[in-house]
Amino acid sequence: MNFESLDPELAEYAPAMHSALDPVLDAHLNPSLLQNVELDPEGVALEALPVQESVHIMEGVYSELHSVVAEVGVPVSISHFDLHEEMLWVGSHGGHATSFFGPTLERYSSFQVNGSDDIRQIQSLENGILFLTKNNLKYMARGGLIIFDYLLDESEDMHSLLLTDSSMLLVGGLQNHILEIDLNTVQETQKYAVETPGVTIMRQTNRFFFCGHTSGKISLRDLRTFKVEHEFDAFSGSLSDFDVHGNLLATCGFSSRLTGLACDRFLKVYDLRMMRAITPLQVHVDPAFLRFIPTYTSRLAIISQSGQCQFCEPTGLANPADIFHVNPVGPLLMTFDVSASKQALAFGDSEGCVHLWTDSPEPSFNPYSRETEFALPCLVDSLPPLDWSQDLLPLSLIPVPLTNDTLLSDWPAANSAPAPRRAPPVDAEILRTMKKVGFIGYAPNPRTRLRNQIPYRFKESDSKFDSFSQVTESPVGREEEPHLHMVSKKYRKVTIKYSKLGLEDFDFKHYNKTLFAGLEPHIPNAYCNCMIQVLYFLEPVRCLIQNHLCQKEFCLACELGFLFHMLDLSRGDPCQGSNFLRAFRTIPEASALGLILADSDEASGKGNLARLIQRWNRFILTQLHQDMQELEVPQAYRGAGGSFCSSGDSVIGQLFSCEMENCSLCRCGSETVRASSTLLFTLSYPEGSNSDKTGKSCDFAQVLKRSICLEQNTQAWCDNCEKYQPTIQTRNICHLPDILVINCEVNSLKEADFWRMQAEVAFKMVLKKHSGEVPKNKEFALADWKELGSPEGMLMCPSIEELKNVWLPFSIRMTMTKNKGLDVCNWTDEDEMQLSSLGTPRQWGPARADEEHGVYVYDLMATVVHILDSRTGSSLVAHINVGETYHQRKEGVTHQQWYLFNDFLIEPIDKHEAVQFDMNWKVPAILYYIKRNLNSKYSLNIKNPIEASVLLAEASLARKQRKTHTTFIPLMLNEMPQVGDLVGLDAEFVTLNEEEAELRSDGTKSTIKPSQMSVARITCVRGQGPNEGIPFIDDYISTQEQVVDYLTQYSGIKPGDLDAKISSKHLTTLKSTYLKLRFLIDIGVKFVGHGLQKDFRVINLMVPKDQVLDTVYLFHMPRKRMISLRFLAWYFLDLKIQGETHDSIEDARTALQLYRKYLELSKNGTEPESFHKVLKGLYEKGRKMDWKVPEPEGQTSPKNAAVFPSVLAL
Repeated sequence: MNFESLDPELAEYAPAMHSALDPVLDAHLNPSLLQNVELDPEGVALEALPVQESVHIMEGVYSELHSVVAEVGVPVSISHFDLHEEMLWVGSHGGHATSFFGPTLERYSSFQVNGSDDIRQIQSLENGILFLTKNNLKYMARGGLIIFDYLLDESEDMHSLLLTDSSMLLVGGLQNHILEIDLNTVQETQKYAVETPGVTIMRQTNRFFFCGHTSGKISLRDLRTFKVEHEFDAFSGSLSDFDVHGNLLATCGFSSRLTGLACDRFLKVYDLRMMRAITPLQVHVDPAFLRFIPTYTSRLAIISQSGQCQFCEPTGLANPADIFHVNPVGPLLMTFDVSASKQALAFGDSEGCVHLWTDSPEPSFNPYSRETEFALPCLVDSLPPLDWSQDLLPLSLIPVPLTNDTLLSDWPAANSAPAPRRAPPVDAEILRTMKKVGFIGYAPNPRTRLRNQIPYRFKESDSKFDSFSQVTESPVGREEEPHLHMVSKKYRKVTIKYSKLGLEDFDFKHYNKTLFAGLEPHIPNAYCNCMIQVLYFLEPVRCLIQNHLCQKEFCLACELGFLFHMLDLSRGDPCQGSNFLRAFRTIPEASALGLILADSDEASGKGNLARLIQRWNRFILTQLHQDMQELEVPQAYRGAGGSFCSSGDSVIGQLFSCEMENCSLCRCGSETVRASSTLLFTLSYPEGSNSDKTGKSCDFAQVLKRSICLEQNTQAWCDNCEKYQPTIQTRNICHLPDILVINCEVNSLKEADFWRMQAEVAFKMVLKKHSGEVPKNKEFALADWKELGSPEGMLMCPSIEELKNVWLPFSIRMTMTKNKGLDVCNWTDEDEMQLSSLGTPRQWGPARADEEHGVYVYDLMATVVHILDSRTGSSLVAHINVGETYHQRKEGVTHQQWYLFNDFLIEPIDKHEAVQFDMNWKVPAILYYIKRNLNSKYSLNIKNPIEASVLLAEASLARKQRKTHTTFIPLMLNEMPQVGDLVGLDAEFVTLNEEEAELRSDGTKSTIKPSQMSVARITCVRGQGPNEGIPFIDDYISTQEQVVDYLTQYSGIKPGDLDAKISSKHLTTLKSTYLKLRFLIDIGVKFVGHGLQKDFRVINLMVPKDQVLDTVYLFHMPRKRMISLRFLAWYFLDLKIQGETHDSIEDARTALQLYRKYLELSKNGTEPESFHKVLKGLYEKGRKMDWKVPEPEGQTSPKNAAVFPSVLAL
């Protein structure tokens, strides 16, 4: 302290208040500002500044006693003296809370309150501490245990709390209401509307509630009704702090100046008896905090953020001599508090340090503090007390001496009787699904309890199991329970029934009578099947993805393009996305976002599918955008950061990206504008939608506009204010996307009730519009709806059922204004009729001239919904409006039709069904809207990106592979296959997951989940020419997944063959070999092999049937068994193959020879009757031999048979 500038009368206290200082000091400390503290010669300790016994603190004058670090480098956001114990609580901007005990500030407890938000208020109660963050109220014990955690609405931005009595709490923030919360029931009991939003400070006297607003006003409210009694307009800019004592109200804040907000050095003081302002008090510091410290007089403590503190009387004059300085480690003071005893002051700075100033060497924080509990040391020698009334108490805890006498607990048999515990009743779900065979019942495990464990029941709870009324009397007739049939059959989760033939005898046509391809659901993480279908039926996306090809091994865009190609080729047969999902599992971002489900989670339904598919939707669009950027723009030229540089970075960006400006407006008036873009929007629902039961109408367009042009209040750093300030963040749209993607975010009952309520309101409004009044009864006669069903009565609504549960419009109209504003409205059928009456074609939407002025119409293209079915488990389905181009390719007709896609179940539906959401079981998750005439803006030509160079020689991934081990000769340029050429093909596989099966009551095995196979080796041999029989592809496929079984006996694959470090084989990636096979398919070759259907299925290829020559079907009679390649080779070719293990080269050559034999025996298919006689002889011989090949000596094999002489040259 600089004593020269103080009152001369204080000079006598200078020697006592300023002790000798050592010249070695910490760089942060100013010797002229240190008061009454002796420092260690080695510098200032980081954890604490201990007070030496020799330090003298003058009674009645505040001086620094201790400084500690709460959290290094993290600003202190709030400090609070405990009202019940001698403790000081500190909260940080990182959401961490720390407590210090006593005037020595010994660390008592430290724990995390919130993972991301800062702690804004702390309130001590008798049993714990209340912590308030942005939208969370947490009550925790002083040791850190959570008593309750009350989550507020995500849109809330809370700043202040006030404890009105021992159990009621008021919580206020930047919104236009204050919540009253009952701490006993932990429920919101009242919501008080606030005319002026932004309540950041609250105080209470025996007369009023005082609410300080960000606008600079202070409102005085009635204690019972919370109505405004008086209001003071203290500052024109903003309010910083205020305090109340007796009949005086003192405030500090900011005033508006020409250059912005400036700290006002006049404190506004009000007399609460006359309710008017008295003479303002001019101070000599920039006030940021103020508190009344009434000891002998009602003096005020005024503190600035730079560390200056001044004491003065509220009705007197401020004296510069009453200024002292706090020495913060950081540049700013962030918080200030006064203890209940007025003996201690606490300051927190921006570097995480806490400074304790007191007026005595041994202060107390409270007049009557209770004793603080500390952790007790471990008592080793004493035994814990035991409660005999506890049934689960192990009596072995009591050491018993070894004795031969009879124990008291050893009762004689005459005085005791066994009392076995009553077994709990069988689960009702087991009885419902149980099938009886004789007197034994069989049922699947509902998995509601842990395996081989029964919960332990106490005697007092056993009585509820004595009644047999809970047990369902019989499994017969339970299928007719009405609540189980709430979900329509076509929406239920579909499963594949596996037999001993696998999928061959499963009738997929029963579920799909269209020519579009479904997707199989048994693959891990196949929950995204519906979204794959949505992306496929977006024509520009489909063409773009199929034109993409890059060198990255696990590229989702490439794998999605391969899958789209399969969907194109399929004629109603289901496809599977195994390769796509395999690449998906390797993406680190997918795992980090929790998008990869374990098999157990997927089977038990632990994952929330609605949230999961919405996160997957955002992830796949971002990943495709990045994949396209990497192909079109070099990585070095891409902008850093999470936002996209521009929509032109990729075609995905042009399709989905919405360019916008994010404006952040601080309360000081400074505005920051940042350009960004997003690929999708999330619906933001109106506040209070859960509590509003009046049925207020709210169009979907209004909610969509609120979500796109989002406006929210949040705490952000202001460069002008140089601190965190409440800011208003808004979004202005610069460019609308061609495809509008919306995540509905219906993740709680609040959002579901909002959709349900809006659908009911919309239903009533339609009825009022067309019939004059809403009928009260729920059932109506058919004649009552004759007018509604007519074209004149209601457009596009032939039945009343189609009006129910509908809130979503089929079309929306968006208008971009000149000042970057956005107008959104529903585009109804009446608007279409008016447009048609003006001669404008419907597909144009608004006039084309209007599009130049920013007017666009979006049509609903797809909805993804979450099906809640307690019987079969939740699932995801999609309603998709399939366009004309798809029908033209598949069916040769030109029209649009809505379809339901439920994995491999595909069914045409009425368009109204796509927007009907019964929130009891059908919850919307994702919406896709597309602009009118979208296809005309993009090139829809698909150019096959796979070139002939993929068949040429390539390097092996294996490090030890040498040319002497080469088993194939790559094709030369003059050997490139042509349309109709023969190629012998065989593949070998390994097992990644074993099959899951169960044994039925009749002894048969039922496959629940088939084994998951992965291709390990693919071989293609030449089928004609001078090198006929010589392989040109013999690739071993490297895999990163764990192999459970190499199946060496059947595949010839040995451990190590697929490892690049030790393998001696020609090792490649699956994508590399896949491209080779795709090129052969696209060029039109014919594949010859044995059991090719399974090979192509595991490789995940769709091959047209006219390009497959499968010997397993060529040598097969209807309704007879399939014959193995080994037996066919022995019978027709007199060859012994597959001796110890299988070899794909050998099998591919043998299949080619068998095909030649087939052509020879059937005279190129011209004599089927003679070939039928050959097959009869084959089956007769097979039955006699039990389909086993004899083992004669000197048996030849394809390796030494002179069938292909050119093979010997290899």
